[in-house]
Amino acid sequence: MKILLINKYLYPKGGAETYVFKLGAELTAMGHEVEYFGMYDEKNVVGNCAESYTENIDFHKISVSYLTYPFKIIYSFKSRKRLRKVLDNFKPDIAHINNINFQLTPSIIYEIKKDKIPVVYTAHDVQWVCPNHMLTNPKAMKLCRRCMEKGYINCTLNRCIHGSMLRSFLGTVEAGLYRILHTYRLVDKIICPSKFIENELSANPDITGRTVVMHNFIEDKKSDSGKKGGYALYFGRYSIEKGIRTLLKAAADLPEVKFIFAGGGELEKEVNSVLNIENVGFKSGQELNDLIANADFSILPSEWGENCPFSVMEAQTLRTPVIGAKIGGIPELIDDGVTGLLFESGSLEDLKSKILMLHNDIDFCGKLSENCGNIKYDKIEEYVSKLIKIYTDLLDGI
Repeated sequence: MKILLINKYLYPKGGAETYVFKLGAELTAMGHEVEYFGMYDEKNVVGNCAESYTENIDFHKISVSYLTYPFKIIYSFKSRKRLRKVLDNFKPDIAHINNINFQLTPSIIYEIKKDKIPVVYTAHDVQWVCPNHMLTNPKAMKLCRRCMEKGYINCTLNRCIHGSMLRSFLGTVEAGLYRILHTYRLVDKIICPSKFIENELSANPDITGRTVVMHNFIEDKKSDSGKKGGYALYFGRYSIEKGIRTLLKAAADLPEVKFIFAGGGELEKEVNSVLNIENVGFKSGQELNDLIANADFSILPSEWGENCPFSVMEAQTLRTPVIGAKIGGIPELIDDGVTGLLFESGSLEDLKSKILMLHNDIDFCGKLSENCGNIKYDKIEEYVSKLIKIYTDLLDGI
């Protein structure tokens, strides 16, 4: 089978890229032919034989000097033209799209459908119903469904994209255009990594009826550590939507608890200002595995609609229970009181009480850790086998 994997970035950048690259590698290992299409960048680690990519567009740099950007990020004739070369050369059986909005644009779906190729989409976020893709009002940092309930103009009115009126207006136009055109009806199957994402996407009638929930796959995680290290761990981005400010307040109020933070971001100075937090910076690979495995528990205090966070799955795989915010897809991964604890997102007092509960009760914390060992997530091989079944069913239906 020939599979074309499409994503705006073709170099390591975030969770979506990790997903695409590991998926491609496993499909190749199973004997399938895989090529990739996205933006050109000298950092690209995958590509296509036609050596055809669309231009590199940075949505964050929109200004007076980028007068053509508003047209390119809404509907891209250039992306369609460059993709056409790949389609003609590779002749894929399946096109599997991932993050495409604002750079590749959903216009490429029309180019794929010219050849009657089945299209599968993995929804890494709620972009197709929420222009800022976070389902969150950035001012109040609370879940927001105004665009879904009262129209996309609310994105502009609330300056939901990076606080910019221009960017938010472009997001409003982009979302409205593809809703009017019913473009997403052309997508044959939509993979939702959480029931939360599936429920939110169902607000768009162009999507309803073609979704399937498949939690993300997880690699085997190993650590030589056989002993917990007496600290609470946060690993990930130091940003507002991750609930970092709430966690920092909790840490400052709990000087008896040792915290280790592993990551980086715009709030790093604030992280460094709390005396009982040791900021070890960004970690990966075995070094991160050992940090997670040695922690008594980890914390994910998100205040936005998380999809299916790898950080929860990684911690549990290493038998470290998670205190997670009751928001987005996080509750689907944590059995409250069994494999971790849930708290009300944004609630400082609830978060502090849950941290103290595990910090002060070593036996209970150990029991949660033991229970994490019974959690079974799909490995990449199992996940791809299910995906191949989806591909095959679509091809049989042509």
